[in-house]
Amino acid sequence: MKKFKISINAPVVLGFAGLCLLATVLGMVSDGRMTQLLFMTWHSSLANPMTWLRFFTHVLGHASWAHFMGNTMYLLLLGPLLEEKYGARQLVSVILITALVTGLVNYVFFPGVALCGSSGVVFAFMLLASFTSFRDSEIPLTFILVAVLFIGQQIIEGIAVQDNISNMGHIIGGMVGSFAGYQLNRKSR
Repeated sequence: MKKFKISINAPVVLGFAGLCLLATVLGMVSDGRMTQLLFMTWHSSLANPMTWLRFFTHVLGHASWAHFMGNTMYLLLLGPLLEEKYGARQLVSVILITALVTGLVNYVFFPGVALCGSSGVVFAFMLLASFTSFRDSEIPLTFILVAVLFIGQQIIEGIAVQDNISNMGHIIGGMVGSFAGYQLNRKSR
């Protein structure tokens, strides 16, 4: 009988999900204080080095267990395919760029809103995944459909629904994923 073993098929995605889990647990056991200190970006002085750190670390923290689980399921579903196609270094770049851009946009345009969670990264992964069948001078119909439906939904929800979900983070993440998908696939041809 052949023995099965567990393989680490996507170290970046698994590491990122593990860091999100750690940050979420730290936030929960500290009654949110660790989330606010380290894993949430909010309008604080640019002279404070923690402000710059939080532009990157806010994607690790989550407001609740349900928030964490929802994002992590998508990360674990999409991430391994993307890591296999584009490589670990490119996927780390997408995560870091998404974190920085969503953090900066939130800081500049929404100074009264705190932001945490990996949903911007999730949406970057979604749009990046729709570019997997990209060919030179062609735009995949799946990308067009995902982009139109996704952006339309985020705009409608951003206007009509009052909740604690950052539609801006989703849109920016989707834009980063789209740009990365185009650039990565264009270079590989």
